[in-house]
Amino acid sequence: MDTASLRRRVRYADQELFNLGITFTVYSDRDAIDRVLPFDVIPRILTATDWDRIRRGVEQRVAAINLFLRDIYNDGHIFRDGVIPEELVKRNPQYRKEMEGFVPPKGVYAHIAGIDIVRNDAGQFMVLEDNARTPSGVSYVIENRHLMMRAFPDLAEGVGIADVDDYGRQLAKALRAVAPEGVSDPTVVVMTPGVFNSAYFEHIFLAREMGVPLVEGRDLVVENDRVYKRTTSGLQPVHVIYRRIDDDFLDPRAFRKDSVLGVPGLFAAYRKGNVTLANAVGTGAADDKAIYAYMPRIIRYYLEQDPILNNVETHICREEEGLAYTLANLENLVTKPVGGSGGYGVVVGPHASKKALRELRKQVTADPANFISQPMINLSVAPTLTRQGVEPRHVDLRPFAVTGDSTWVLPGGLTRVALKRGSLVVNSSQGGGSKDTWVLV
Repeated sequence: MDTASLRRRVRYADQELFNLGITFTVYSDRDAIDRVLPFDVIPRILTATDWDRIRRGVEQRVAAINLFLRDIYNDGHIFRDGVIPEELVKRNPQYRKEMEGFVPPKGVYAHIAGIDIVRNDAGQFMVLEDNARTPSGVSYVIENRHLMMRAFPDLAEGVGIADVDDYGRQLAKALRAVAPEGVSDPTVVVMTPGVFNSAYFEHIFLAREMGVPLVEGRDLVVENDRVYKRTTSGLQPVHVIYRRIDDDFLDPRAFRKDSVLGVPGLFAAYRKGNVTLANAVGTGAADDKAIYAYMPRIIRYYLEQDPILNNVETHICREEEGLAYTLANLENLVTKPVGGSGGYGVVVGPHASKKALRELRKQVTADPANFISQPMINLSVAPTLTRQGVEPRHVDLRPFAVTGDSTWVLPGGLTRVALKRGSLVVNSSQGGGSKDTWVLV
């Protein structure tokens, strides 16, 4: 296919994204709040062998995260055995004391997880970040595939590609599996903060894929520690809530009192086992960037296995040695706030100005516990259509795992691409785009 034909089909694809309302919100841009996520039409290819390793590595990671969360909120064996400092976990702002002494159904805390993976110069897949709160992006995985099949049906002819259309069924199955004890036909809902949330499109998508209602906090009510949905025919019981709302805003009686997004009494109903929240409250304690550095040890501790997917080397600035190394090498490192997301606050040393590095040094010195640093990984590249033609651009990969009775990983995942030449920032909120990910079968 020549470039002109390719660009013609790209215009069709862009128009499709716009017509379908597949957008995300950029709060920092007053002029263009809702944007179509840039889509590159050249798919990323993963071999069956590569995918098998990634899948097994993600399953292993999710198993360790769930065991870790159960332990830190209950017995604390990992603290007493000196694997990870108790103070590091319990001072984490995402640690929820309210969860102590409570185990959700089947011991599952992170029902939905997204594990960010990069590939280094040596061709090794490595975990860059864990997302165990409300990982976004799965809707783009599926819509990207639909778009590719509509715009380029000839491209996939004769090629065996793993299907991605089963996500909604697998997610619904997993959520129903963790319903409160004794509920044989649970009602599942997706809870959204509302139309102004950056991922609102995805919330609609998830409810539609599972065939369940999309609700806001005002649609729910708690009576006698049980949760109900308001309907025109009266109150209907709700047993499982896939909430896309942060812990702080879930319940004004238990967390932020000024929240108008949550449901008064919801957390008490949860603690009494009358409703399941996915993900569980307090899962953010496991995906903090400081905890990430300990994940290889956490995997070995709970599973007695070596990690299938290694971490990127990480220096913890709260530790004297890590702080000294970071301050001595700021210009060569990628420095990140431990609680950040979306790429905000990340400083890529080799690409930063002297002024930015001076400011970073002040911030790290003033609050070292808030930062980690990593060597700059020369991310792998994939062919990408640009204004200059087909050129290499850096990519990462976010596979999605859902856990109920067991863990299932969606084949492929979201490939994010840094559209600017030389850029390593793939986040959609900062100019990144996405590709379809083909797992060959």
